[in-house]
Amino acid sequence: MPTSAPTAHALADVTASDGTLRRFLHGLPGVDAVGLEARAASLGTRSIKTTAKAYAIDLAISMVDLTTLEGADTPGKVRALGAKAVHPDPTDRTTPATAAVCVYPDMVATAKEAVAGSGVKVASVATAFPAGRAALDVKLADVRDAVAAGADEIDMVIDRGAFLAGKYLKVYDEIVAVKEACGTAARLKVIFETGELSTYDNIRRASWLGMLAGADFIKTSTGKVAVNATPANTLLMLEAVRDYRAQTGVQVGVKPAGGIRTTKDAIKFLVLVNETAGEDWLDNHWFRFGASSLLNDLLMQRQKLATGRYSGPDYVTVD
Repeated sequence: MPTSAPTAHALADVTASDGTLRRFLHGLPGVDAVGLEARAASLGTRSIKTTAKAYAIDLAISMVDLTTLEGADTPGKVRALGAKAVHPDPTDRTTPATAAVCVYPDMVATAKEAVAGSGVKVASVATAFPAGRAALDVKLADVRDAVAAGADEIDMVIDRGAFLAGKYLKVYDEIVAVKEACGTAARLKVIFETGELSTYDNIRRASWLGMLAGADFIKTSTGKVAVNATPANTLLMLEAVRDYRAQTGVQVGVKPAGGIRTTKDAIKFLVLVNETAGEDWLDNHWFRFGASSLLNDLLMQRQKLATGRYSGPDYVTVD
């Protein structure tokens, strides 16, 4: 399996200075927006057979980062979320667990206790999520606190203001510093907030910037803005991780987040993964869904395939 650990590679010199990094990022091929959206739409029309749908639903469940990121989060809510992540359908223990639960740093210890012994990871947002407007030392303290509490994964946000101002090396250095703060204990997901990056060219540049800086995953969105994960922006990021591995031998994961609510949506994204990056990414070590309501729909569709009928509204828990 390809490594996700940072290694010396042919692209190492492009981060030597602000100038070399800028030249590299602006030298990436321009994105054909019409072609990108057409391909994403075309792949989204693919139909799959019933047996394949059952496999896809279980795969999608296993890829969910079950998320609660609200100011009103309580320890009780996080414990309930952890229990649901471990046993999404208590009436059917063949249902796979989710990949992770995703919470704020102060809830990491509670989440860790709730999923103990299950294999479900605990992910924590950090770096002044969701806006990222804080000094670097504050952001790094946020990360260290989450890791010390037991976080297996850190979902950081980039400084979109610096990126849009063309301060690419500043963004790069910040990701490198956060990666260092994660140590060997936690994998790093880098959130771009694609809805604020304005252009597909910027999403491509951000993807390469994040990977060059050592991201283990690149992630579309916080789920806190109007435009979150879309098939087109996810397709673009999948192309980036595919091409990055081809050049460096380093595999990086992808996490679309926000706005993915139905089984139909999830299957469309899995088709994008398979047709663009390939089967190596069809695993929750390399692909995740950042979601809250998606899991309920996956569970209802799973029961429909098993019994031939939809469950009642009380079948799944309300997050």
